[in-house]
Amino acid sequence: MTLEAIKYHQGELKILDQLLLPMESKYIDIKGVEDGWKAIHSMQVRGAPAIAIVGCLSLAVELQKELPVEKKRLRREIEGKLNYLVSARPTAVNMKTAADQLINLVNELDKNDSVDSDQMKAKFIEAIEEMPKKDLADNRAIGEAGADAILAQQTNDGLVRVLTHCNTGSLATSAFGTALGVIRSLHARDKIEHVYCTETRPYNQGARLTAYELVHEKIPSTLICDSAVAALMRTRRISAVVVGADRVAANGDTANKIGTYQIAVVANRHGVPFYVAAPLTTIDFSIASGKQIVIEERPEKEMTHVNGMRIAAPGVTCWNPAFDVTPAELITGIVTEKGVFSPSDLIDKLQNSAG
Repeated sequence: MTLEAIKYHQGELKILDQLLLPMESKYIDIKGVEDGWKAIHSMQVRGAPAIAIVGCLSLAVELQKELPVEKKRLRREIEGKLNYLVSARPTAVNMKTAADQLINLVNELDKNDSVDSDQMKAKFIEAIEEMPKKDLADNRAIGEAGADAILAQQTNDGLVRVLTHCNTGSLATSAFGTALGVIRSLHARDKIEHVYCTETRPYNQGARLTAYELVHEKIPSTLICDSAVAALMRTRRISAVVVGADRVAANGDTANKIGTYQIAVVANRHGVPFYVAAPLTTIDFSIASGKQIVIEERPEKEMTHVNGMRIAAPGVTCWNPAFDVTPAELITGIVTEKGVFSPSDLIDKLQNSAG
């Protein structure tokens, strides 16, 4: 059974506090938009799909507690709160995509004279509550498509060794996962020989979260330092790299957790296929290339301290970008719920599907 990081039922929302994992599994209440923004910004919840789901569900929770208001005021409040949630972590596009779609919905409902304020709120909340269900279905489709693509390239006994970076599993989505969903699908087919996961400094999502999920599901796995990727590929057969994404540009350039770019460079050097697994909501056709992706920079303390204890020399300055951009030419395929596509095919084959 996969981990359940987001629990929502009848207007009550709880999330697994990922800052405490793996030592403590504690759920915290999200009682409204302010709680949702803080949980996203502090990385108690992270992963582009999960950010969008928790952000939107936090608004659904808040709306169910509010007294009825007239439609235009309700529309303004919804739009303002959604834009506020987008500001929590701007690099991940899924929250922005969801906000834009929900703002369009509430505008349409506002213009419909046959829909009163209560009906408008109910329809809006219903749309949000469908998000986790769709995300799970998309994740399972991504998992199967990615597994098919990786296995199609095997010439030996079909058993694969896969490297992944950061956390892209049940803890980063509604359930199942994107890149880790591909690994789950391979494991379900008894095709995993071994999985290698990076520690993912400075927040250690790989060491704390991906390793936690792999152990939970009894998938044979080994944790490596971020700096060991090149040595791993030189000394051991790696069948493929599969990572997630926080934003994919129209040309296929992909923003993902810091360290992804260097893994792609090393994979290219060693002839290892490099896959990006992400739902269509992560593809941002409004930006031409990765040069336009705004990269979030995190506090220095994330680098200089571990569990409140300073590990870096006092007085040193730090550069702590949360993401980097992998150029499209280093990416073998982008795995979506609609199948696997080369970066050059995104606009022609996927723009209409994502629209």
